[in-house]
Amino acid sequence: MSKFKEKEIELKKIGIPPETDEDFVFNLSLRPRNLSEFVGQKDIVSSLKIAIEAAKRRSEPLEHILLAGPPGLGKTSLAYCIATELSSKLMATSGPAIERAGDLIGILTNLERGDILFIDEIHRLSKVVEEFLYPAMENFQIDFVIDKGPYAKSIKFNLKPFTLIGATTREGLLSAPLRGRFGLFFHFDFYSQEDLTLVIKRSAKILEVEIDRPSALEIAKRARGTPRIANRLLRRVRDYSQVKEKGKIETSTVEKALSFLKIDEKGLGELDRKYLKVLIEIYKGGPAGVEALSASLGEEQDTLIDIIEPYLLKIGFVKRSPRGRIATELAYKHLGIPYDKEVQQKLF
Repeated sequence: MSKFKEKEIELKKIGIPPETDEDFVFNLSLRPRNLSEFVGQKDIVSSLKIAIEAAKRRSEPLEHILLAGPPGLGKTSLAYCIATELSSKLMATSGPAIERAGDLIGILTNLERGDILFIDEIHRLSKVVEEFLYPAMENFQIDFVIDKGPYAKSIKFNLKPFTLIGATTREGLLSAPLRGRFGLFFHFDFYSQEDLTLVIKRSAKILEVEIDRPSALEIAKRARGTPRIANRLLRRVRDYSQVKEKGKIETSTVEKALSFLKIDEKGLGELDRKYLKVLIEIYKGGPAGVEALSASLGEEQDTLIDIIEPYLLKIGFVKRSPRGRIATELAYKHLGIPYDKEVQQKLF
């Protein structure tokens, strides 16, 4: 199954409709074109502006960059913005797509000086490919072996200086040698409601959709701190308003549209609520291991770890402990389930 198909299935499970071909085209058009258009992640953008300007003044390629954080926060968009700022060509691929070292050789040898190679989900590179990448990142050289046995020869090939931008949603799975070869490391955090409101207003303008600030804020509240989801919800609200409300987007329209999609006021979908209910009702609020939760829900562990838990941890509905996941009092209140402090205290 392709990476994009897996993401569609995971998003559908949490109440977010899968991305269509139309959505994909819109995503491209909604992406910021340069750093001045990039909303949010101010510290990252400020640091990048300095690094880019310094590299330009020295007429050197930018240092290799590692971007880490949950999916949908703008890592790919930022890579394209960096390429625009440097007036460089960007070649994009993903870790699972590079199956053999030979695939990487073809990509690296086609890069010109100052070009950018963007590898999404870089933590999913095979060990062989990863080790092949080390000399390319450090010395802009690759070593490959021809023939076999006593006739085997190692040939060194010089590459043109380039910049590697790696993106990962699971930085803990990156090996220390690979992580250490990146000169710049940035961690993306979830967006504030204020920044998401700006993203939605900008996207609405591009899509030629009229939306007031209260309506944009209501979408932002339910977007799980993620611009990608905010843009997707905006399009779904637009569709609903055109069919049900004669094209006018108001706060009531947003509430009706998102209720129709079963997304509550905290941005939780069906799978999020199911996760919390299993943790509370079956495991008495925890602690429960992710393996046990995965088995009870009938979902893959990666889906829970990558898609469900980051946001629940961020909003304080779930805590992690050495013994497993624990539902907080906030989760009980959100689901309308009585919270017994005495019982919970005995669990620790």
